[in-house]
Formats: sequence, structure tokens, C-alpha cells
Amino acid sequence: MAMWPLIRLLPKQTKFKYVKFAWFFGIVSIVACAVSLVSMFTGGLRENPIAVYQEAEGTPLARMGAILEHGFNLGIDFRGGIAILVEAPNPIDVGALRALGNAVQDGGSEVQGTTCRPVDGPPYCAILSLGVTEGGTNAVEAVRAGLPAVADGARIANVDAVSGKVSEELFSGGLIALGLAILLMLVYIWFRFEWQFGLGAVLGLFHDVILTLGMFSLFRIEFTLTIIAALLTIIGYSMNDTVVVYDRIRENLRKYKKMPLGDLIDLSLNETLSRTIMTGCTALMALVGLLILGGEALSGFAIAMIFGIVIGTYSSLYVAAPAILIWGVKRGREGGGKQSAGGAAESPAGV
Repeated sequence: MAMWPLIRLLPKQTKFKYVKFAWFFGIVSIVACAVSLVSMFTGGLRENPIAVYQEAEGTPLARMGAILEHGFNLGIDFRGGIAILVEAPNPIDVGALRALGNAVQDGGSEVQGTTCRPVDGPPYCAILSLGVTEGGTNAVEAVRAGLPAVADGARIANVDAVSGKVSEELFSGGLIALGLAILLMLVYIWFRFEWQFGLGAVLGLFHDVILTLGMFSLFRIEFTLTIIAALLTIIGYSMNDTVVVYDRIRENLRKYKKMPLGDLIDLSLNETLSRTIMTGCTALMALVGLLILGGEALSGFAIAMIFGIVIGTYSSLYVAAPAILIWGVKRGREGGGKQSAGGAAESPAGV
């Protein structure tokens, strides 16, 4: 029992060379972001963005929004329509439920979530999504009448309806919230650190958001308002992790005035690695439990958070911190001058 707790088995001080492989992971990140952007603007390589832009109506900004709408599998929150939660004590025939939805709205219905674990109530459920924005009451009643063919004892447990106008406002509002969050983070970093750190932090934020959105676009995971909440949480988590790393880099800049910047970044990342891993693993354990036990309603949120935490940790190590090497950084007041990537501090002008 002398080795307990088991965390003692981990080395107290790691000596990983992050900067040495920064160029490789930089290329990987650039390619991944490019693939994500292409997917978002082509609907996962399913749509022609030029044709979508020409067919859309309204201002150029509205037309660009139409391209992005095709890039994601938007939920009821963003595209409008009716989501009908069907519960049953017996397994639900998904094909029959989809056929019922197609008959009600003349094709194009979607069925999601074929099993659920409610605290009280039937053990089987499914969500039928209809793109109906008018005559919603008649559509719901038509579905209710056809439920006996779907499963014995099936019933409608809940109905959520969103108009097309409201969904458009929610979509634009979500994009504005994401942009505003990134802007405020930039201002925060600019006040707390130097502008060189701010640029690195914003690169990391854009990297995390683009890759998370790209995952939802490529795999056509339903994109709802809860995903916007997850993205805002990911931005906060990634920024918090980056600030911890930047704080240590700033302290070491004052402590090791002659150490090459690349070596100093490696030292700082190794010193904060244990904190980064413990924080990330703690969050991941809770999110995996949420993914397994949270049901269909929270699965998208859990997936976004798990992916975002992994990518946010990665970006703190291989995007935000190494990015400082591109433009260098100033030493503290004690050292003076500007530190280049390869050597000692340069003397201030006029000295």
C-alpha cells in the first residue's frame, strides 16, 4: 500500500518536447479545420454552395446563412416544425413510425431516439420530427390516430412546435452569441496578457469551435440549441485551460530571462500538464456518464462537450502556446526586450 494513491506512479515532472512536434500538429490542425469548413459549406459534400446561394432569398448575409443551414442537420429549434415524443411499453416499429410521418406531411419526416430510460413511464420512446409549420394540430392528431400500427399502447407524451420565423431568429442569435463570446475572450486576454498571447488564444478558440462544428456537420449529428450551449461552454473551458498555460509561461518569462522561447514553452507546458490532465479527466468522467444515462435529449450536448474538452486540451498544448513562436513575445519588466524563438532576449532599443 506504499504506492497508494496510484497517482504516485505518475512522474512528478515530465519532459515532453511539445515545440519539436508543433509543426506536425499544426499541419494536422490546418487540414482538419479545412475539412470542417468545407463540410459546413457543402452540407457534408452533399450540396453545391453556389447553387444554394443562388436559390436563397434575401440579403447576402441571409444567403450565407442558408448555405450554413444546409451544412448541418438542424433540429426543430433551428429549422422549424413539430417534434412529437412517442412512448410505448413495447418496442416501437421505427419504420412504421417513419412511414406514418411521411404520410402525414408527404415525405421528409425523421425518427430519432428509439430507446430511453425514463424514471417513470414506458421504457421505449422515439421522437418523430415533422417539417410542418402550418396546420400543426391536424398533423399531431393524424399521428395520434396512426400510433396503434406503430406499437401496442403507444401514446404521444409531448409535442414541441417552433415556427419558421422563430427558428431563423434562434439560428442567427446562436451565431451572434458564438461570435460575441470569442470577441469578449479576445478582449479579456488582451487586458490580462500582451496582444501576442491574445492572438494565440483566439487561434485556439477558432480551432476548437471550427472542429466541433465540423464534427457535427460531417457526421450529421442533430444540431440544436443545446449544442450552442455546449459550444459556449467549450469556449470557456478552452480559454480557462489556455489562461493557466499562459500564466505559467509569463511567470517563466520573468524567471528564466535567457532561456530560448521554445524551451521555455516546453517547460511551462510540462509544469501544467498534471493539472490539465486531471481537470480534463474529471470532466470527461461526468460527461461519459451523461452520455450513457442522459438519454437522447442530452446525447448531443454530451458528445459536443466530450469532443470539445479533448480538442480544447489539445489546442492549449499544440495551438495556443506554440503559436507564440510565430511572432515572439516580450519579456517582463525585469528582463526587457523581446524574445525571439531561437535565443536570448534582445536588448531594448537605444540600450
